[in-house]
This record gives sequence, C-alpha cells and structure tokens, in this order.
Amino acid sequence: MTGEVRPFPAPRARPKGRNIIAVASGKGGVGKTWFSITLAHAFARAGKQTLLFDGDLGLANLDIQLGLTPKQDLGSVIAGRLTLNQAVITHPDCGFDIIAGRSGSGGLVNISPNRLRMLSDDLGVVAADYDKVLIDLGAGVERTVRQLTLGAGTVIVVVTDEPTSLTDAYAFIKVTHAESPGMDIRVVANVVNSTREGERTYNTLLKACQGFLKISPLLLGVIRRDAKVPEAIRSQTSILTRYPNSEAASDVESIARKLLD
Repeated sequence: MTGEVRPFPAPRARPKGRNIIAVASGKGGVGKTWFSITLAHAFARAGKQTLLFDGDLGLANLDIQLGLTPKQDLGSVIAGRLTLNQAVITHPDCGFDIIAGRSGSGGLVNISPNRLRMLSDDLGVVAADYDKVLIDLGAGVERTVRQLTLGAGTVIVVVTDEPTSLTDAYAFIKVTHAESPGMDIRVVANVVNSTREGERTYNTLLKACQGFLKISPLLLGVIRRDAKVPEAIRSQTSILTRYPNSEAASDVESIARKLLD
C-alpha cells in the first residue's frame, strides 16, 4: 500500500505554520470530522481565534455536520472567483471561522499539483490571522492529503481499535514521517470504552511505529464512547453546544487544554 506512494519534492521554502494542526485518520469513519469540529469549538470557547478548514477535497462535509449552507466555498476559490480569505465564514453559534469545501462534489480532488501547492501556501498566509487553524484532512494518503499535511506544525492522527483503522493510521504516519521527518505527530484514540482501552489501542500503534519507523508519536488523548455524539451529529450541532457536560465533550476539551498549554 505505502510502497506505491512517491514522496513529494521538497516544498517551496516557507516556515511551517506552528499554529496549524492537521487532523488525519488514514481510514474514514473514525470520527475525524466530528473531532475537528469539536476541537475547533473548544479552542473558540477558550478565547482563541480559530479557523476550521475543510481539507477533504473529495468528500467535503464540514458544512453538513454543522448544518450550514455557505454561499462561498473552496470550489469558488479553486475556480479563481474568490481569494481564500474571501471564502471564510463565521459559525453563528460556535464562534469559530470556517472555510467550507464543496459538499457532494469529488471534483476538487482532481486539483492540479501547482494549484494545490498554491492553496496550501495561501492557507499559511491566512493562518497568520488566527491563534489556531485546524485542517480536517481527507482519509488516506492521497496527494491532496499529503500536500496539506506538509504545511502543518502538528498532525493529530485519530484512530479507533479497529484493525483497519490502526493499519491505515500507521500507513499515514509512515508516509508523513518519510516526507516530513521532523513532524510533530500525536495520536487520539476515539470511540473507546475506557481510558485504559484507549491506551491499549495507542500502544498497538506505538509498537509498530517504534519497531519499523523508529519514532514514538505521543498519545494526545482518549475520547470515550458516548451516545451523545451520534445524537449531536444527527442534530447538526456541536456537542459542546448540545451536550457540553457529556464525557466525549469533556475528553475533547481536555485535549484542547493540552494543545493550548
């Protein structure tokens, strides 16, 4: 799987965005977008100017999970009708800014390499106006995912205890480490029954990284299984708004505090 991935050439010189956090998963369906939304909301609640960027250029769905119908999105930016900062909208209730993708359209995944690099560079410029910028990456290790990852200062890899989640997360970490050896990679174990179970899930991934890559990504946090999560998703509302005292909300706020410290 990863043997077929060719590293990108070195990106044009510009400092990595220390305030840019890319949220990855390797595999879809592990709660990555939900986590990105909740973490962005937690930063905003902590008083941080926050931008959430929909980096899933194939299956954008941030706006759907938040119940938004943006008039401007990345499709207009890539088509040249808007600049990236003109595509920024503010969530009326959560208090963070969003750059939405184009829901239901896979066309953006075919963006040219030069245009993709320009988009990544433009995001780095826009990020200067924020305390925290979160990129909700697409699943896998496609070139769009890898290019957007290169501009981040930190990458959070969201995993569950499913074997396919762990193997795909390892593949993502392997490719990211090969293309950006100094990258700060953290792991979040999601949808686990207990903190101990989350730590076991993390340790499985850690052993593979230590054994084959000689790196030790840190465990950033564990998010417990919580029936309030699917309820919040169905209501298209942030869990910190609908169920702020739930276990999952508390776990994400704890992760946010670690990142802010």
